[in-house]
Amino acid sequence: MIRSLIAAVLTSTALLASAGASAQTPAGYFVAVPAAPATKDAVMTRDTPWSLRDGAYVTAKAPVRDMVACQLIARGVGEISSFSAGGKAFDAAALGECNTKAKGGHVAVAKADPAPTPAN
Repeated sequence: MIRSLIAAVLTSTALLASAGASAQTPAGYFVAVPAAPATKDAVMTRDTPWSLRDGAYVTAKAPVRDMVACQLIARGVGEISSFSAGGKAFDAAALGECNTKAKGGHVAVAKADPAPTPAN
């Protein structure tokens, strides 16, 4: 009986801990955290409404590719510091590609041409 009671307590604790952790993360298929403090409570990108929750813009799955969704929200709110789709976070390279469309902030840096310039 004591084992059953201990198992029940451990199960309850695990469930409460996971509920607390999920409460700290905004729910949505797409989650975009702006680099600067958010200034809008809601944003519309094409046909997709985004709402601000706990400092992140969130929305349900939209009929666009993940990168396009990121670029659209970046165009609407500015540079994005993190973006996830279906719980999978973009890596630094993908986030950089996303931010090339950011409103008024991120500027793509041109790479130097590795070919030597012929001397005259």
